Amino acid sequence: MGGRRSVFVVSMMAFGFAFLYVPILSMIVYSFNESRLVTVWGGFSTRWYAALLHNEQLLGAAQLSLKIAAINATGATLLGTLAGLALARFGRFRGRALLTGMVTAPLVMPEVITGLSLLLLFVALEQVIGWPAGRGITTITIAHVTFSMAYVAVVMQSRLATLDESLEEAAMDLGARPLKVFFVITLPIVLPAILAGWLLAFTLSWDDLVISSFVSGPGSSTLPIVVFSKVRLGVSPEINALATILVLIVTIGIVTAGMYMQRQERRRERDVQQAVAARG
Repeated sequence: MGGRRSVFVVSMMAFGFAFLYVPILSMIVYSFNESRLVTVWGGFSTRWYAALLHNEQLLGAAQLSLKIAAINATGATLLGTLAGLALARFGRFRGRALLTGMVTAPLVMPEVITGLSLLLLFVALEQVIGWPAGRGITTITIAHVTFSMAYVAVVMQSRLATLDESLEEAAMDLGARPLKVFFVITLPIVLPAILAGWLLAFTLSWDDLVISSFVSGPGSSTLPIVVFSKVRLGVSPEINALATILVLIVTIGIVTAGMYMQRQERRRERDVQQAVAARG
């Protein structure tokens, strides 16, 4: 009975991974296709990568998306960390329920409603105070920070809730001030969570289409908007080449972040063992 169950579990896992990754592998293979038809193999070639380097529209949209994603990830990480810290450490305070609702609302709110509400807000602000002047990189960045900081706050709240506060208390008992305790004890421990939140916010911003469509204007089309507009007219081999490059970049980023987190975790465990040994 156990053998049948294990075979079933392995088979379902293999099917699930194949369902997820076979299309991506197929896209990578066809990015080296000589033929203009993306579903017909015409021989190995890198011509579409060369064509991509001369496609100013795609490169400009990628550069804009990269800039917005970096600014958004930094801002969302800062605000989300502060929100997570307040929810995890400050106990019950006046306005906690309101803050919790504001933090979690973007997680469950449909993107269409979020994009439409932000568009109406930006239009009203422009009419009242004259800012922001039109829709562009500023409105897209504000919109992305609005919803991505909620994900960072959840990550940070979860990490801070499991943090052993006795380490901070021991440091303060030894005479360290709260600010020094935060930078020396708390920050190194939660740094992997901060990095994970930054990467999550960056990915959400880079991948967003619906909200960006509402708050963008002429000359500020992000990469997902440009790709979606091109796909509706037919998939171009250049899109396969661009997607392959993005998959490579994301893979490198995930592997690098994973190695860094593992190194930090091993260092933390080693420090704890040394502290225990010194105490003993």
